[in-house]
Amino acid sequence: MDTVSATASSSPRLLDLLRERIRLKHLSIRTEQAYVGWVRRYIIHHGKRHPREMGKVEVESFLTSLAVDRDVSAATQSQALSAILFLYREVLEPPLPWLDEVTRAKRPARLPVVLAVDEVQRLLAAVGNPDMALVLRLLYGTGMRLLEGLRLRVKDVDFCRREILVREGKGAKDRITMLPESLMQPLRAQVAKVKAQHDADLALGRGEVWLPNALAVKYPAAPRAFSWQYVFPAAGLSTDPRSGVVRRHHIDERQVQRAVRRAAASAGINKPASPHTLRHSFATHLLESGYDIRTVQELLGHADVSTTMIYTHVLNRGGRGVRSPLDGMVAG
Repeated sequence: MDTVSATASSSPRLLDLLRERIRLKHLSIRTEQAYVGWVRRYIIHHGKRHPREMGKVEVESFLTSLAVDRDVSAATQSQALSAILFLYREVLEPPLPWLDEVTRAKRPARLPVVLAVDEVQRLLAAVGNPDMALVLRLLYGTGMRLLEGLRLRVKDVDFCRREILVREGKGAKDRITMLPESLMQPLRAQVAKVKAQHDADLALGRGEVWLPNALAVKYPAAPRAFSWQYVFPAAGLSTDPRSGVVRRHHIDERQVQRAVRRAAASAGINKPASPHTLRHSFATHLLESGYDIRTVQELLGHADVSTTMIYTHVLNRGGRGVRSPLDGMVAG
């Protein structure tokens, strides 16, 4: 039994109720893990008191402790607050009047890290693992987020139309992006590899893949269908943390993150590169090539063009397009 749940609730199931509500709202497993973790820390921070006994003062005290004692970022502090507010609004009903009065930390406005075209070339060339290199080429070539690329299913790669359907991207929205010509053959070969592996899994009585939104109940045969398999499956099987079912998941995103860090170091790139840097670079390089910002917005899946506008601040214009008065001085 979860000791925090037992202490914080008369019905020793507070964190279980939180998990149930998160799943009812179809939030991701990562959101579930983060929210449960923050609520647990909040309860422990206040001596395992029940959240019903606490309010705005305790919430702000916890957030202040995170900022002062642990020096967390504004984004981390905001995530902790989101978890606590979710608990009060969704689990401990009815909502309390002070919930909208809690002040969120202001996130600093930061420009994205962008690699120059030659830096992208050097980074991709420095990736030793061919499968990992293909993942990174796909992220840069399409502008997909890391998990959008890793969650790509065979059925969503349309070789005839030369496009990729990104399912349930940020904000649970679908969108279409291009399939780069240079990736047509490598992706065909990858899909053929996945087919051979899937056939081998089926022969061993395996071959199931996780499906979202209870589709496995509606279409019982779909989890074993080749079309639903991940384009970038993991090397081994793993246990689903929610259902306990053993399946073949997609590549762990941490492997890709480590591959980028190693490749950047090997290529002598001194910028803090990550897989998401390739998405930033994709957008910036398209704008530098003269593509309309609305087109780039659609490819990235941004709800508002103002989000895409941040890339106009890192183009090869602006400060670098203005001649410094120092350079105009005639040496004495």
